[in-house]
Amino acid sequence: MASHRKARPSGTRVAGIRTPALATAALTSVALLSQTANAAPSAEPRPSIEEVSKKVDDLYHQAETATDKYNATREKAAQQRKRVDTLLDDVARRTDKLNTAREELGSFAAAQYRTGAAAPDTATLLLADNPQDYFDQTQLMSRLTTRQKAAVDDYITEQAATTKKRTEATESLETLTASQKALKTSKAAVQQKLTEARDLLSKLNAEDKARLAAIEKKKQEQAAAKAAELARQQAAAEKAAQQQSSSGTASGSASGSSGSSSGSTSGSTSGSTSTDSSKAAQALAFARAQIGKPYVWGATGPDSYDCSGLTQAAWKAAGVSLPRVTYDQVNAGTTVSLADARPGDLVFFYDDISHVGLYIGDGMMIHAPKPGAYVREESIYYDGTSAIHSVVRPG
Repeated sequence: MASHRKARPSGTRVAGIRTPALATAALTSVALLSQTANAAPSAEPRPSIEEVSKKVDDLYHQAETATDKYNATREKAAQQRKRVDTLLDDVARRTDKLNTAREELGSFAAAQYRTGAAAPDTATLLLADNPQDYFDQTQLMSRLTTRQKAAVDDYITEQAATTKKRTEATESLETLTASQKALKTSKAAVQQKLTEARDLLSKLNAEDKARLAAIEKKKQEQAAAKAAELARQQAAAEKAAQQQSSSGTASGSASGSSGSSSGSTSGSTSGSTSTDSSKAAQALAFARAQIGKPYVWGATGPDSYDCSGLTQAAWKAAGVSLPRVTYDQVNAGTTVSLADARPGDLVFFYDDISHVGLYIGDGMMIHAPKPGAYVREESIYYDGTSAIHSVVRPG
């Protein structure tokens, strides 16, 4: 009888898969999936040199903003320290006077005990911490001599004044402690931003550094071109003003007494302008002498400066006192248009007024730029037209 079983198909059976082709495909897929699962995540794309340049500039700007806060806090802390010292000295003097008044009361009480002239409650009055509590007792007050009464009055007055000053000193010390804490925080913020900037720059290779230098050079060329354009505009405006002035002088000479009056007014204005120009020249001379000194955040000279430290020192050399920080300096004079900027004017930058330079004419300034740089002459357009906030004439 013939067998009804079917013939076994040719080929090797693997784990229930009947064909070698399918088995190979399955194993390959498993291997690929395994490799994909075990593969390291793809690294973040490396930033372009332009992105690095912008990031570093942003960090330096943030550091300069933090520096201004640090400078303001440090100045406030110094003022508070001075006030605390004054109050503590005052408390010490008042305490001495209080002790002297107490000793005088004690001597009165001792003398009355020796002579038997005082009742016990009178001595209690004289030696009490708060003699005022006894003042309503007229029978006791009537036993005091005029001198004793004056001694009690002095004691009470000094006790109240000393207590008040001690309270003021305590409050001032608490404020000073808070300012010192804020100072520490501001300092840490500056250092953090500078560290981030240095870390970014340290990762650049030689090629990247060359490209970064090329970007910086291009920015400087564009800034110089803008400065030259402003210089031409200012020169044209000055020439037109001189021509108008010459025309006015000729007209004034022909108008008799009216011209004489006009000339007097003009002479007065000219004298004021001459004085201002002299001070500006002194400030500029000082600033030029600082060229080449390093930028150091929080520094006010004489060996290094930050931006507002330099402008403050320059105008101090001309006899003009400026506040310490940029956002106070911007209010320390008269705001003028950029077209009317004169040598010695202060040029402020950015919406947060975190940078300042000293205008020297022709679209140029002297400033302490940023960490790692030195005091130098540079176009006021060094960071673009939009970065310029305002121009202020001190005095």
